[in-house]
Amino acid sequence: MDAITLKKTRRARRANHVRNRIRRTTSLPRLSVSRSLKHISAQVIDDASGRTLAHVTTTSKELAASLAGKTKTERAKTVGSEIARKAREAGVQEVVFDRGFARFHGRVKALADAAREGGLKF
Repeated sequence: MDAITLKKTRRARRANHVRNRIRRTTSLPRLSVSRSLKHISAQVIDDASGRTLAHVTTTSKELAASLAGKTKTERAKTVGSEIARKAREAGVQEVVFDRGFARFHGRVKALADAAREGGLKF
């Protein structure tokens, strides 16, 4: 197994561990965060019905003007506040945070803090 395949396997295993634990313990919608080297996205997912209730990403054209010239952490804060707004519009007040494979620090933590400030409870 080469290094890239091993890295992907480990990331998938970590993400599945986090998601399985969330699904076992609660029935609340899940705020799932996906992070890459350049971008970050978040979506609120209702696992019971299998539907995405709200989503925001740094690649969306509606956020392009507000994200221009910002650092990656500042962009994550913007995405966090926007996902909180969209989730409230969809009628979601309380969620469970799903960090996936990423550790809870840096951009992921900035997104979570901004979502909390925006009114989501988790």
